[in-house]
Amino acid sequence: MSIYWNHRVKTLSPYIPGEQPQKGGFIKLNTNENPYPPSPKVIEAIQKALGAALRLYPDPGCTELRAAIAQRYGVMPEQVFAGNGSDEVLAFAFAAFFEPAGENQKALPILFPDITYSFYPVYAQLWDIPFTPVPLAADFSITIADYTRASGGMVIPNPNAPTGRALSRSDLVSLLRFYAQEGEGTCGRVVLVDEAYAAFGGDLEAAPLIQEHPNLLTVHTLSKAAALAGLRVGFAIGNRELIQGLCRVRDAFNSYTLDRLAQAGATAAILDAPYYAEVNRKVIATRNRVSAALLGLGYEVIPSQANFLFIRSRQSRGIQFFTFLREQGILVRHFNKPRIADFLRVSIGTDEEMDRFLGVCESYRA
Repeated sequence: MSIYWNHRVKTLSPYIPGEQPQKGGFIKLNTNENPYPPSPKVIEAIQKALGAALRLYPDPGCTELRAAIAQRYGVMPEQVFAGNGSDEVLAFAFAAFFEPAGENQKALPILFPDITYSFYPVYAQLWDIPFTPVPLAADFSITIADYTRASGGMVIPNPNAPTGRALSRSDLVSLLRFYAQEGEGTCGRVVLVDEAYAAFGGDLEAAPLIQEHPNLLTVHTLSKAAALAGLRVGFAIGNRELIQGLCRVRDAFNSYTLDRLAQAGATAAILDAPYYAEVNRKVIATRNRVSAALLGLGYEVIPSQANFLFIRSRQSRGIQFFTFLREQGILVRHFNKPRIADFLRVSIGTDEEMDRFLGVCESYRA
């Protein structure tokens, strides 16, 4: 603690990212990065963007990128917002659409799962937004009836992280209809769907629902499915009023959130859908193969529609299994939290990396 920090900073519990080792020698399966390189067209576009124009500010509206996203998802550019990674987009969304407590006695808590992306409670704390974690079922699935109550809105990752379980589109539509009803709070109730892993789950993307459901905002990242974690690009899709709200928050911080190189590379990635469809098909196939192999070895594996698996050794504590894997040169993610302390989240790597992982798991079982 520092005497120079204000009360808000002193009471924050910041998000802790996964380990990024500074030395080589590890098989890195801990931060859900795509194991394959980005499209060659991305590299080409970034190289073309290098030059004297870097002395100029980038396009604050990300016009070309938003047009590409709109084309890809069948919406208008005015329904697209681009930001510096989905984490920034999520932070702006929390600030724009969920009512802070402050002196407002009518501010109802927003809802999100008790086991989910651990940045959500951080954002809620940062913006002084009341929130209520909703317990997942015993099998880590989401029970939609638990969300049909008075609230200030809801956030739902689909598929969820770190569990990998997904909500069906029909269940999502039911929630959107419920939240479209007049609420008891001071603003309309937004359903924020975080689709960081939707590309690995089949027909999960909710963007086609936006035209009929103005309270829906979908948030996306190029870090996972587009293999661009190092570029830091995210975006949101929603009705124009929601996008305008995000722009108002952004422009209260920094109008130039995406640099020229990021805009060029991200646009090329969005337009090269065939390349990424093939890349992510391989990720899905590897995930399914590794899941079956782990089940055969006696591990508990939660059914996943993401680019990772949530697993548990039946013979030891989670931290022991985590430590053993690390000693063998394999990094995975351990969350020391209630209900999931004995589980590990394992990102899907290349087939060669996952074969090495399975061999270590077999020796641990033995």
